[in-house]
Amino acid sequence: MTTVTYQDVVAAAGRIEGHVLRTPVLEISPGLFLKLEQLQHAGSFKVRGAFNRLLSAGNAPASGVIAASGGNHGLAVAYAARALGIRAEIFVPTVTSPVKVAGIRALGAVIRQTGAIYSEAAEAAAKRAAETGALQVHAYDQPEVVAGQGTTGLEIMAQTGVDTIVVAVGGGGFAAGITLGTRPDGARSDGPHSDGARSSGGQAGGTSYGGPRIVAVEPELSPTLHSALRAGRPVPVEVSGVAADALGASQLGDLAYGILSRPGVESVLVPDDAIVAARRTLWDRHRVVAEHAGATAYAALLAGAYTPAEGERIAVVVCGSNTDVTTLANPGT
Repeated sequence: MTTVTYQDVVAAAGRIEGHVLRTPVLEISPGLFLKLEQLQHAGSFKVRGAFNRLLSAGNAPASGVIAASGGNHGLAVAYAARALGIRAEIFVPTVTSPVKVAGIRALGAVIRQTGAIYSEAAEAAAKRAAETGALQVHAYDQPEVVAGQGTTGLEIMAQTGVDTIVVAVGGGGFAAGITLGTRPDGARSDGPHSDGARSSGGQAGGTSYGGPRIVAVEPELSPTLHSALRAGRPVPVEVSGVAADALGASQLGDLAYGILSRPGVESVLVPDDAIVAARRTLWDRHRVVAEHAGATAYAALLAGAYTPAEGERIAVVVCGSNTDVTTLANPGT
């Protein structure tokens, strides 16, 4: 069985140093921090995993690299490939926003838009990789990708030392990586949640899980982790909603399930209107530009899906900014 460890995250941090940014944190109220990962190269955390995968693989084949993406992963792979002088071919579904399609093309990648949702684009990408021998860079279910994303967790703890990290979930690779990157002693090995998906209030101070609590936030219309925890395994879900172009995986990754089903991870859901409101609030109050997926974690606090305890120190990850900025001035968009 493939595993990813804290040591893998530390190794990834050394490997990608100089290729990615150490993004800042913003304390918007006492003990409440925003981790501004939307300021990362290519507009999201995804370049961390992309660089770690490409650098771990050594010399890329002549046919280059292939990735399937809702948009942000494609931007990240295109950015990393260009930086390393590698050809990139990116498959995206028709739901991908024009902003992200244009960005991938501007980075010099060959772009193929096919399928209605991410999973259909992923099937096409896998078929193309088998034909060409190109190196595949999975959006979330690949050890090197998970380890690379986990470097965000290392930074958060070094910058803030919080009790709780609130992060959005699509395929689960980012939340899984952060979980690993904040637990140098590992999580307890007493197995996954016994009662399915959980949601509870916070508590100040540390946990018994070797690191901070992870609050994993998903749109109600794309509940991959929530459904997996209830079923006891990753299961297909219907995907729709305002954040579907970035949180549109139709099934949680196996690697992510193995990590996020352990104690110390809370799964909460938020409706689309809360995500829209959170995105607008980030802009109105803090002048933070985020796409809907990037604001999903913050929505959990604003909507009361997660209620912190008194004195609890929290980091909320703003994970993406690839959006049409003109819509920030329009309520309800």
